[in-house]
Amino acid sequence: MHASTSQGYPPPAAQNSYPAYPTATPSQYPGHDVSNQQLAQEAAVLPHEIPTPQQQVQQAPQQQQHQSSSGYKPRPLFCVVCASNQNRSMEGHFVLSKAGFRVCSSGTGSAVRLPGPAIDKPNIYPFGTPYNDIYEQLAAQDARLYTANGLLQMIDRNRRLKLAPERWQESKTVADIVITCEERCFDAVCDDLLARGGEFNKPVHIINIEIKDNHEEAHIAGRAMIDLASAIENASDIDEDIQGILQAHQEKHPHSILHAVAYY
Repeated sequence: MHASTSQGYPPPAAQNSYPAYPTATPSQYPGHDVSNQQLAQEAAVLPHEIPTPQQQVQQAPQQQQHQSSSGYKPRPLFCVVCASNQNRSMEGHFVLSKAGFRVCSSGTGSAVRLPGPAIDKPNIYPFGTPYNDIYEQLAAQDARLYTANGLLQMIDRNRRLKLAPERWQESKTVADIVITCEERCFDAVCDDLLARGGEFNKPVHIINIEIKDNHEEAHIAGRAMIDLASAIENASDIDEDIQGILQAHQEKHPHSILHAVAYY
């Protein structure tokens, strides 16, 4: 992988370099060849197709000048939220970034929980633990298991997107659209914004797309997020058009939808 030398990361493990692991695969991220291959491909394209934070800063003045001269409205900032900021929210972060949208991501859980050697033995990390540290610890713990269930490929992708998983409740980012990946995360975001008191009086649309926490469902939902983000960004007035956008989205995609408006 070309990025490994520039960022100091080891190349991802080859897909078939390890035999099938004899222990049961944790249910959260079932191991499937297509899924694991997709995750490895996502990590492979990141360094070349998604601008680095430094490049985004350099490009921002040019984008703002272009918008002001041509009358374009400011582009919305999307924030994709799941429980641990690892699988579903990072799949959304990846596909939206790759498609050119302004996007960040976070998790609402009390800690980052990843599958372990058994269902009752998860790997738990504090939010803010760098993805690279998590990758190296899991690779040292049991590379066969975590390659077979796609965990190492997933974290390899994540560490090329940003430094570490972020906790929603500790984030200061003000998004225009929050896309949550399950109802409990939707509730957590709504409760947190209510507790903040709305001091900025800045409205935010919170949209829940119910996604099962496995790699295949995350890939499918990622495509749905691109359609949703495209419709929202192309709307002449998001507040006026949002109900029609969500209705059209629901007719096209299988995920159940929730929607609320809150305030920062």
